Amino acid sequence: MELTSLETPKFSIRQAKELVKDLHKPVAWIFWTDFLCTIIAGHACFSLNVNSWRWLDLTSPVSWGIQAGLFVANVLLFLRAAMFTHELVHLPKEGWTAFRVVWNVLCGIPFMIPSFTYYPHIDHHRRKSYGTEEDGEYLNLSHQPPSAIVWYMLGTLVTPFVGLIRWGILTPIAWVFPQVRKWTFARASTMVMDISYVRPEAGEKVYRIMRMQEVACLLVAWFILLHGPVIAKTWLDPFWFYAYAVSVAMIVMNNVRTLGAHRWTGEGSELSFEQQLLDSCDYPDSPWFTELWGPTGTRYHATHHLFPSIPYHNLGKAHRRLMAGLPQDSIFRETVKKSLIAEIASLWKRSAASQRTAPKVSGYRSEGMSQAA
Repeated sequence: MELTSLETPKFSIRQAKELVKDLHKPVAWIFWTDFLCTIIAGHACFSLNVNSWRWLDLTSPVSWGIQAGLFVANVLLFLRAAMFTHELVHLPKEGWTAFRVVWNVLCGIPFMIPSFTYYPHIDHHRRKSYGTEEDGEYLNLSHQPPSAIVWYMLGTLVTPFVGLIRWGILTPIAWVFPQVRKWTFARASTMVMDISYVRPEAGEKVYRIMRMQEVACLLVAWFILLHGPVIAKTWLDPFWFYAYAVSVAMIVMNNVRTLGAHRWTGEGSELSFEQQLLDSCDYPDSPWFTELWGPTGTRYHATHHLFPSIPYHNLGKAHRRLMAGLPQDSIFRETVKKSLIAEIASLWKRSAASQRTAPKVSGYRSEGMSQAA
């Protein structure tokens, strides 16, 4: 069903709410257990692989297999831990301060993706801003040439370096020059897809949190930069190469997931509630596999957009209830997709077709290279 249809069927949000009304409360022990086990195991895999020369015979094919296994596990674990930043935005403000602090200490700061960089995600859920220039997590990829998709993926190769520049270099400069500070907050302090996105000014509390998290990220950035010559005493530091490989692999996986999270058919104007729902995708099949590339419920993106306050551990249950309880002709069923790869292939076809039918149409958004969670 095309989003431009003037006869988009209405969706009974009241009926849907009734079906999932008891699923909105996050369970603290699930969050703490899941995150802590994930991030600790991830850091263990990282340490084992970086120091593999100490305990493995690196000339042995068996050792290569062990290293490859640790690398894959490392990427999957770190990706899952990082995706909790998406949950932080939607968690209640009260009662979750400790979890937010621990997530930043163990994951957000070491990965240089502190939680304040994802605060604007809430605009991605507002009907008035979804898919417009106020939504930094949206690109009208279905109306841009396929090269926009290619550039979006190629951006993963430079993102780790951009992070080092942002936190290690721009941060201290911004402390000295107010204009640089203003530009840095507006243009280089948000995890987005659209590199032309301008973050609106925030309240003093946000700036205070930003300053604290910036200091921590500055220290991490310089620890990374100095690790080779100072700690490892080499310019061929295994730590550098491994950290870069893990970072790029995580961002690639997240970008691939993101390409299939929506149909990206918006054209820059406001979309109705029903159109936004039809523009989002759920992948309920093969849960043991889809949860790897779509961790913490992100594979249920349509269900999440329908009810952003439902915690990740209840999204699967919410999806199943909606599928069982909503009418057979409900548009919610059209959000269900069988395959991430097939959906990305469909996006590519729509992108290519848009250039054949309207070769001079210009997208309202720039090609993005930054990342979204």
